[in-house]
Amino acid sequence: MLKDFKEFVAKGNVIDLAVAVIIAGAFGTIVASLTDDLIMPVVGAIFGGADFSNYFILLSTPEGYEGSMTDYAALKEAGAAMIGYGAFITAIVNFLILAFIIFLLVRYAKKVMKEEKEEAAAGPTELDLLTEIRDELKKKS
Repeated sequence: MLKDFKEFVAKGNVIDLAVAVIIAGAFGTIVASLTDDLIMPVVGAIFGGADFSNYFILLSTPEGYEGSMTDYAALKEAGAAMIGYGAFITAIVNFLILAFIIFLLVRYAKKVMKEEKEEAAAGPTELDLLTEIRDELKKKS
């Protein structure tokens, strides 16, 4: 079983997948920063608030809570029941940006693969090359 596992891990697809997952995690951080630090403040300004992620509906506060009733992070940390629709909208925007970028990458990869396939098809076939080699060998003998 250990031998089979080593063969499985050594396959190129598994290693490629591991690299892709690591890169995707780092890329997700970049997209989250793009959304949180650049896009959502603009959206928040358009809709009248400076920080869109702080939009929420407070359902109830925990007993003894004396902090700000408008601080989403403090209320969440205290365990208040609330609907954080601003954070949800931010997550949707993150997803849409990430999905669009992945779409562009896949589209570009398909285009490059198609061009490589067309270039490979333009050259002589193996049979043509073997025939040419045979004819050259016949000429020399």
